[in-house]
Amino acid sequence: MTQAEILKIVEDTKIVPVVKIDRACDTIPLCQALIDGGLPIAEITFRTDAAEEAIKLASKTFPDMLVGAGTIVNVEQAKRAHAAGATFLVSPGFSRAVTEYAVANDLPIFPGCSTPTDIMAAMEYDLPVAKFFPAKQFGGLATIKAFAAAFPSMRFMPTGGIDASNINEHLAFGKIIACGGSWMVRGDLVDAGNFDEIRRLTKEAMDTVNS
Repeated sequence: MTQAEILKIVEDTKIVPVVKIDRACDTIPLCQALIDGGLPIAEITFRTDAAEEAIKLASKTFPDMLVGAGTIVNVEQAKRAHAAGATFLVSPGFSRAVTEYAVANDLPIFPGCSTPTDIMAAMEYDLPVAKFFPAKQFGGLATIKAFAAAFPSMRFMPTGGIDASNINEHLAFGKIIACGGSWMVRGDLVDAGNFDEIRRLTKEAMDTVNS
């Protein structure tokens, strides 16, 4: 799948669920709940020991699902995530080493950018979209609009503090391709195996952004 195709899916879907999986056995029912709720995409964070196996399971079991790896902070993690089947990478901050690995391997990456300097660094690699993180703490939509004025070629995927109450406000701004969020895949629901509620919240979220 090309970068353009992946970006199109992300833009059409509008939400990138940020998923933390502590037990690999939760991967399949969790992904099924997302798909059933109308959201066939997942950013599985590399913050747990189960992340690599979860990405393998998700990518093999659901070949039509867009499975990415989040919280990638070094090249070693990027290589493991790529080998596990991740089709895109997301990093919490800007790393030249991780970005160069992704570019060299034609692997779409959404680097975390929260300053003009970060964005200019991302632009050196012709990256079309930056993750704005943590969005709420760095001024939210107002900051994105200021960045967009200075960097008109860049688009953004804000993550952090985005939920059902404010996602449409963000998506209404044309420079935002999609929003990352975890409210439909909260850790307590995953830990409790409450995949019916995850499916309900996912459907609710999709209904909200498509209303």
